[in-house]
Amino acid sequence: TMAYHRAHDLDTKIVRIFNTYGPRMRLDDGRVVPAFIGQALRGEPLTIFGDGTQTRSFCYVSDLVDGIWRLARSTTHEPVNCGNPHEMSMRQFAEAIAEVFGIELTVDPKPLPPDDPKVRKPDITRAQEVLGWSPVVPFDKGIRETIEYFRGQLQPA
Repeated sequence: TMAYHRAHDLDTKIVRIFNTYGPRMRLDDGRVVPAFIGQALRGEPLTIFGDGTQTRSFCYVSDLVDGIWRLARSTTHEPVNCGNPHEMSMRQFAEAIAEVFGIELTVDPKPLPPDDPKVRKPDITRAQEVLGWSPVVPFDKGIRETIEYFRGQLQPA
């Protein structure tokens, strides 16, 4: 994209998205947020790969949309990371899901895939400096709204 921008003087934007979550996710999309929520709703153990110490950061969808909107309206052509810089371990994330559901955490341990990154944490310095953007939705609020959405999806019609 940068090469195309330079070669054709075209207004381009590059956003790097990190672990977005929120209502309207698909329960079967393979990401950890809907996987853990679906397992908890069905009364199943939460699948944790490896020892659960690998970290991720989770960015609520409305925060991401705000970041993309600001990027689209900006003059920057450099890549911008849009994500939440506050990371948690997979074990901490599973514990947070269990706490919201009011259940005792039961884990189904699986081997960690060899190519699974140990850390995923965006550096949002450019987004903060150029766009004046940082995520604002607290994790506990965003995850509760996401869980309520999935509860509504799984209730019989």
